[in-house]
Amino acid sequence: MSLKLGRVVKLFVLADLALLAGWGLLSPIFSLFIINQVEGATVVAVGIASAVYWFVKGTVQVPIANYLDKSKNEKDDYVVLVLGLVMASLTAFSYVFIQYLWQLYLLEAAHAIAFAMYSPSWLGIFSRHLDKNHHGLDFAMDNAAVSFASAITGFCSGLVVKFFGFPALFVAAGSFTLVSAFIVLTVPSIIFPRQKTRLVELLKNHKMLK
Repeated sequence: MSLKLGRVVKLFVLADLALLAGWGLLSPIFSLFIINQVEGATVVAVGIASAVYWFVKGTVQVPIANYLDKSKNEKDDYVVLVLGLVMASLTAFSYVFIQYLWQLYLLEAAHAIAFAMYSPSWLGIFSRHLDKNHHGLDFAMDNAAVSFASAITGFCSGLVVKFFGFPALFVAAGSFTLVSAFIVLTVPSIIFPRQKTRLVELLKNHKMLK
């Protein structure tokens, strides 16, 4: 079994791993944070926060994907991807300052928009750069990497809160998300051919026509 991945696929797997590892820190104990740290929060507030996230993400994600599909190149996908990661990072850092329920719901909406931007743009670029005859393996490697990372960070989340508190958890999640954005920023030269490269190709084609 070959586990060799193309460079774009490999980088996007790493970016996905970093992002979801960071947010994997939050998933296991986010409800505890809401109940213990947000003024007036109850188990009902936990459900509302979850509903806000999934409703906003589901509503916003389709128009974004439709817009990206109309583009003839990957520039729009790439810009939306980076903006989504930056927004997700800022959202994670902002959880440190939550005091009231309206702030929680507002940040959950921002969280949803960020991931609604990330999901279709990441999938669009990733899908167009799948390794030939290894499409299933590429997706499986991404899922496996994210699963292992989420398992590790999920286990560590309780330890982080116990020794450093909830703020450290959100700072870590935001930092992991920035790492994901940094990884994506190394990709443009691969996804978008440099002008010089396109010029060389044009010259070659011109010579061939002659």
